[in-house]
Amino acid sequence: MADKAEASKGAVTEITPQSENFSQWYLDVVRRAELADYTEVKGCMAIRPYGYAIWELIQQAFDRRFKATGHVNAYFPLFIPAGLLMKEKEHVEGFAPQVAWVTKGGDEELAEPLVVRPTSEVIIGTLYAKWIQSWRDLPVLINQWANVVRWEKVTRPFLRTTEFLWQEGHTAHETADEAQHETLKILALYKECAETELAMPVVDGQKSESEKVAGASRTYSIEALMGDGRALQAGTSHNLGQNFAKAFGIQFQGRDKTLQHAWTTSWGVSTRLIGGVIMTHGDDNGLILPPRIAPYQVVIVPIPRGNWQETVLPKAREIRDALQAAGVRVMLDDRDAYTPGWKFAEWELRGVPLRIEIGPKDLEKSAVMVARRDTREKGTMAMDGLVPAISARLEEIQRALYERAVKFREEHTTRVSSYDEFKSIMEGRPGFVIAGWCGSADCEAQIKADTQATLRNIPFGGAHVTGTCVKCGRPSPAEAWFAKAY
Repeated sequence: MADKAEASKGAVTEITPQSENFSQWYLDVVRRAELADYTEVKGCMAIRPYGYAIWELIQQAFDRRFKATGHVNAYFPLFIPAGLLMKEKEHVEGFAPQVAWVTKGGDEELAEPLVVRPTSEVIIGTLYAKWIQSWRDLPVLINQWANVVRWEKVTRPFLRTTEFLWQEGHTAHETADEAQHETLKILALYKECAETELAMPVVDGQKSESEKVAGASRTYSIEALMGDGRALQAGTSHNLGQNFAKAFGIQFQGRDKTLQHAWTTSWGVSTRLIGGVIMTHGDDNGLILPPRIAPYQVVIVPIPRGNWQETVLPKAREIRDALQAAGVRVMLDDRDAYTPGWKFAEWELRGVPLRIEIGPKDLEKSAVMVARRDTREKGTMAMDGLVPAISARLEEIQRALYERAVKFREEHTTRVSSYDEFKSIMEGRPGFVIAGWCGSADCEAQIKADTQATLRNIPFGGAHVTGTCVKCGRPSPAEAWFAKAY
């Protein structure tokens, strides 16, 4: 996926240190931890069971929140007729370079080419036009879990692939205020879920005009900072105004009996969140998974000494069963083809939050050895009361990972007042740079040309200061957050 040389490599046996080559470290972890692998289809990855298990937990966390706020799931077609796509010109122009076309079905040329969906506003808009007739039909709050295709030139597993998995919410509302409330409610939901479940702190705010999605009135995002100082757009929420409603005829009879266009929104997060988790928490030994999205929160490794299968193994199974009964996801690694040391390294690579070691001497002491993945600290825990102690330790790890990521972001966020300082900091691995911005697209474009930094967003609750633009010196109504980004 990255290049032919990388794709032709065999199994990764060692992980490149982050300080040596962060990009290669990332690829090594993805493949060595068996999260995903390259395929014969350019730019497309196979998500392996361990990686997909992480996605399922992320998916479930978001899905619970969607349903709690009144949204329901549905499914829409993969293919979009070309003529339909062309109805919303600005949207089409924004996605045109990434569109994949189907021109032949079986042995026949299609009378009208089909597009493999890059996003579903178009097909959903035409159906909403059929389903919505009256103000009584609103709001429509539908989400879809699906795959989409965008013909990317440069790909990287999870972060940017030709085909990827995501959710895309599409809602229709009676008023502009309701649509805006929905847009911001979802953004807040994204932020809370990312920080609570993924332990990944994010900055929420509004995108600039040049960075908003094509066809939207306003775009908002959550932005995370990765371990190499680059930003990752972790989710977006779009207020589409009446643009799509007018293009696709989504109209309803209002309370005053007049015919009105609906106000619509769309919003999404994708499998790139897995890449975000890897780069937020991982280290030179591999993954570090927050307990809430770890396929296995605890791995139990019996120490095979003496008649361990008659003594140690039954106790290990007893501990596993007790933890599972308490809702903890557990792996008992009783494979006798591998040494305990190999297992320690392997599960550390896979990021399992806690490792329990149990051998004959531990049975004598009625205790176990417990190792944390995040800090690599080891200590004994009594078998009596082990289940609540393990559950508490997992919550402690979840909090610690979030706090560590917040600290990293704070240490790599700089507020500047001059353009020379801005350019100087943007060299190397800078993190976020906060600076005044006048709102001009020209200044934004020049900053990107000079530094490769993009305006990530203008945060909510940030400093709205009476200052000057870092580029041109004109008045700046608010500070913007800039970064090099994935």
